[in-house]
Amino acid sequence: MPRALVTGVTGQDGSYLAEFLLEQGYEVIGMVRRTSTVNFDRIYHFQDKITIVQGDLLDQTSLMAIIEEYQPDEVYNLAAQSFVPTSWKQPVLTGEFTALGVTRILEAIRLVKPDAKFYQASSSEMFGKVREVPQNENTPFYPRSPYGVAKVYGHWITVNYRESYGLFAVSGILFNHESPRRGLEFVTHKVTHGAAKIKLGLAKELRLGNLEARRDWGYAPDYVRAMWLMLQQEEPEDYVIATGETHSVRELCEIAFGYLGLDYRDFVVQDPRFYRPAEVDLLVGDASKARRRLGWEPTVSFEELVKLMVDADMENLQREMRGEKPVNFPAFKLP
Repeated sequence: MPRALVTGVTGQDGSYLAEFLLEQGYEVIGMVRRTSTVNFDRIYHFQDKITIVQGDLLDQTSLMAIIEEYQPDEVYNLAAQSFVPTSWKQPVLTGEFTALGVTRILEAIRLVKPDAKFYQASSSEMFGKVREVPQNENTPFYPRSPYGVAKVYGHWITVNYRESYGLFAVSGILFNHESPRRGLEFVTHKVTHGAAKIKLGLAKELRLGNLEARRDWGYAPDYVRAMWLMLQQEEPEDYVIATGETHSVRELCEIAFGYLGLDYRDFVVQDPRFYRPAEVDLLVGDASKARRRLGWEPTVSFEELVKLMVDADMENLQREMRGEKPVNFPAFKLP
């Protein structure tokens, strides 16, 4: 039975990846930080099937101890300070987790189990002020936030350890990917949840920032499958994972509200507080390498993604109105 260590296992991607790996017959070790309010909501329906261990990307000793004890065959580093707006308010902390944290876990692998395969969660935010459209593995980086800058460091230190020490270390340059498990602070879930609240009479308006910002949005379970595929290859290489389509926040609002029979223009208010200091206007990825070498394809369209998130928010809000516990939606079975 192969064994995988997943950092950030309680996040959107970590929870879907752990679930996917269980289906592939893996033993899964999920790393969480020691806090007083650990949130296991995303993994509660399979929590008893994985091993939860405490570790911290700020503490290399804890990382080395976990790798020494569990001897993982694969390590997926999905832990980070991952919310772009927060990175302006806490740039140093973002750098410690999202940049230097990658070095700490790579160094732990190098010293303790150098034959482990390593996956680093890179981000389309590294492209920032894009140099070309669409963006592929060779597009120069121009990050526009402390988060993007930190991700660039994490990406290049992964390349450096691969080339310097011969580690099987890869980066997945993932474009935006969403699901009902997405945090409410992210614009996709903010929109679908806000539309559902308005439909149910629980809110009267939704305040957003730049409606013209465009992103390449996919479905998170599709993207964690790509992570796994990268570590099943003969040689370690980096891959862009994206749908190749771009949509604006305005389109997102149109679909979400329209699905509920509402006109977003009656409820959405643009608020300057939600504009970024430096905007990333257009991100769209070229995943032709992943299609060609990994055999990877997205399975859920943008419109399908928005509608399934609206459905999930409607169901959870109705459950809350009845005094019932919200449900966490497991990954769809993917081909």
